[in-house]
Amino acid sequence: MIIQCVNCNKKFEVNSSLIPELGRNIQCGSCNHTWFYKPVTETFLKETHEINKKEDLRFLDSEKKKTTIKDKQNDDQFLTEKIVKTELTKTNEGSKFSLGRLLSYILVGMISFIALIILLDTFKSPLNNIFPELELLLYNLFETIKDMFLFFKNLIA
Repeated sequence: MIIQCVNCNKKFEVNSSLIPELGRNIQCGSCNHTWFYKPVTETFLKETHEINKKEDLRFLDSEKKKTTIKDKQNDDQFLTEKIVKTELTKTNEGSKFSLGRLLSYILVGMISFIALIILLDTFKSPLNNIFPELELLLYNLFETIKDMFLFFKNLIA
């Protein structure tokens, strides 16, 4: 029989008649480590084989549970995606062109443009070094906005 040291993993060939069934202390000839060695018997092999079978069955059972959980999650995800797609098609049907939406986009655009002009006017002295004609451009822009305001005021009145 071949025995392997638990400390240094060196293997030794030992006569099996020297080791009783209950086991005995053995000393490694290489590292002098001493440990208790019990020979592996057929009943021990059968017991470990049964234990391994039970563990395999538990593992397979847990794998089945995992796959059923994954299947359920996949089903839930499929249903969620289907609901989202249905909701998206419903919202897409309602998102046709409307005058109110167009006017809101125009209003947001005008407010953004005016905010940009105010920002440029605020920082016109530092920006004047980069864009020398900025002050003249802003003056003309303000005059144009005044003219447009007066035009719409006269149009309404």
